[in-house]
Amino acid sequence: MTLHLSFTSTLPADPECVWRWITDVRSLRAEMHPWLWMSLPKGLCNLEDLSFEPGQPLFTSWLRLFGVIPIGTSQLTLQSLNPGASLVEQSPTTFMRRWRHARRIELREEGTRLTDELTIDPLLPAVLVRPLLQFFFNSRHRTLRRRAAHQGL
Repeated sequence: MTLHLSFTSTLPADPECVWRWITDVRSLRAEMHPWLWMSLPKGLCNLEDLSFEPGQPLFTSWLRLFGVIPIGTSQLTLQSLNPGASLVEQSPTTFMRRWRHARRIELREEGTRLTDELTIDPLLPAVLVRPLLQFFFNSRHRTLRRRAAHQGL
């Protein structure tokens, strides 16, 4: 069963700052903390530093629940990266038949709207996966909103 989920936040920051946040790998790890940790190639600082061919895996990332419990791997694969606007990741994983994560930012009067759209075909029952992903992405967006409001982007 294919799941479609969408998460949107309006952040009180300009799009350039939001883009830097969502492409910086240390920030991505902070966004997923404490729920998920992913390994990254040594020296990788920003997704924009990667030269990629759409649809070709860039590297294999080990995923750990709470930073310690191995839950599988993801072969990070970018479909598109439009600097300052959007990125689409569609990565083969050990726990999903399909994982597609589209992320886009748009300038709004009140700041920058960030939208995450997921299209997934889980291996586990959707009734289990949907609430887990909702919890995880709601947490990610709370982290982004908190950072934008308190620390500035």
